[in-house]
Amino acid sequence: MKLHGSAPWNLVAIISVLLALALVLACGTSAPEAQPEAAKPAAQPEAQPEAAEPAAPEPTAIKELPAPQVQREAPKAAPTAVPQAAAEPVMAMKPEGTLNVGLKEMGPFFIHPAVMTNPQIFVQGTAPIGEGLLLQDINRTIRGQLAESWSISDDFKTWTFKLTKGVQFQKGYGEMTSEDVVYSMKGYATSKHPRAGQLARFWEDREGSSTPDDYTVVVNSGDPVVELIAVGWHMNVGGASTFIVSKKQSEEIGIEAAKENIATTGPWEIVEAKTAEFWRMEAVEDHWRQTPAFAELVYWEIPEESSRIAGFQTGALDTFLMSFDTIPLVESIEGAQTMSVPNGVLMRNRLYGNWYPIEGVETRPGYDPELPWVSASGDVTTPEWASARNVRKALFMAIDREGLVESILGGRGHTRTPLSGYTDFPDLLEGLDWPDFDPEGAMALLAAEGYPDGFSITLTPSIRGAAAEVESCEIIAQMWNDIGLDVNFQRIPYGTLRPQLVGRTYQGMTCHAGAPSRVPAQGYGSYLSENPFNRGLEHIYSEERMIAAQSAVDPAERTRLETEVGVFLLENYLTDLVYYTMDAVWPVGPRLEPWTEHVRTSDLRQINGYEYIQHRK
Repeated sequence: MKLHGSAPWNLVAIISVLLALALVLACGTSAPEAQPEAAKPAAQPEAQPEAAEPAAPEPTAIKELPAPQVQREAPKAAPTAVPQAAAEPVMAMKPEGTLNVGLKEMGPFFIHPAVMTNPQIFVQGTAPIGEGLLLQDINRTIRGQLAESWSISDDFKTWTFKLTKGVQFQKGYGEMTSEDVVYSMKGYATSKHPRAGQLARFWEDREGSSTPDDYTVVVNSGDPVVELIAVGWHMNVGGASTFIVSKKQSEEIGIEAAKENIATTGPWEIVEAKTAEFWRMEAVEDHWRQTPAFAELVYWEIPEESSRIAGFQTGALDTFLMSFDTIPLVESIEGAQTMSVPNGVLMRNRLYGNWYPIEGVETRPGYDPELPWVSASGDVTTPEWASARNVRKALFMAIDREGLVESILGGRGHTRTPLSGYTDFPDLLEGLDWPDFDPEGAMALLAAEGYPDGFSITLTPSIRGAAAEVESCEIIAQMWNDIGLDVNFQRIPYGTLRPQLVGRTYQGMTCHAGAPSRVPAQGYGSYLSENPFNRGLEHIYSEERMIAAQSAVDPAERTRLETEVGVFLLENYLTDLVYYTMDAVWPVGPRLEPWTEHVRTSDLRQINGYEYIQHRK
């Protein structure tokens, strides 16, 4: 696909990417030659505590299971603090040179709220070509971006966003207004965005919603929504990013044309893209927030790490996605260094197929009670449920988490977190943990449930850019082979895997990287039947509690519901069990200054903050 302009190179095949990159640098990159001794990255500030929230109305009654035994003292309710935007200076400079980045998978370039899907939403979110209403900074503090501030009514149903004035769209489409915001957010609600169902409910046309002027958006959400959950739907970067596009452009040229030459508000503008090869972006000069120091940013799709390493060694790549065993090599290169964010990424096992019938929801095509780990009944008191639960337990017992940390992470990770979303809330699951590594015990459990010779199961890494996501999954496959399972290991593009997850047709386990949640309920959206993307589970017990937790603005009530959900997931070995938590570590080439203080922590699986990268002095 060629948008406009003429690229200074023309790739014929991935095999020639390094030669092409070297040619670019030799022919047109004006980067500083000096390579001083690398400076250490800035110290990481501590995460800010969650603000307490006011009490909510009484919760809706939900179906009961035996009460969990895990309890903790509930925090007291207090008024919610609404952060105000901190102004970011616009740097007056003339961008120069090309910033080259090696990524694993990008897919074809098409970006528009109405047609958004992964991996495009994930990759673009880190550029950023677009910008969100809000952001989460290195301190894990939520701040305004395109929305300079926001406020919420006492009943948590009326949300008022005050927009930043003077923000210009790329390609000459004028200033961003409230109409562009509403247009963009309603587009996500009808797309394959992972939070489409929740965005549809939040942005539904209701009495009380309005755009009273060009810089104010008022939303009546209908039901109360927890602030820390709703703000997550309106920020960038990450796999659930949202960003604002020009309504005028889409109406003038149509969505199909706009998605390949999109006009957004970010500091990088798409210029050219070639599927399976590159995305090329140009810096937006005099950008309202941050003019990049580099004139061009090029994402190169290079699936093999060995090729990315070679590009970095030769100077053809300035940074790239790398595995942990590459760190010593990077640090041995003169002038190169690494920068890291502690505990930035979770690696989870997601077990798919437990989509139990829910009233009003069509039976999922991937629900098959003949699968050993899926029950013929959603009733947790039945023998069928107990048998499937034991099989799931055996699968997790066969995984040596500590061994994975030792062999893959080199000490830059841990196994303390047993369940995704509960990283910072271990007391909610006190007394519960991932089962001890016990392959012999796993084989005995399988034999007792009628599988003495094991069974066949598919295992697929979700290739999203995190370090060692494929390698760790390959080791888990071997561990399962050791207990007699016939493992069908699939290494396929995420663009091929994701439609199966959205369609509820995938059956098996995935190894999936993710980011820690600010509160457990923040991550519940990927379990709910109304949203396109799914983590492998739909059950009436968790569904009702997850929905209630996302509306429980009283922290004590939300804590109670989050505890019940967590205990249900972990005691039944259902899905999203964390096999380790690791630091986010990125290589910094000799031409670059580290930019740690400008990293966005909403999702650290891929590199972000490129607009803040400076030439090495």
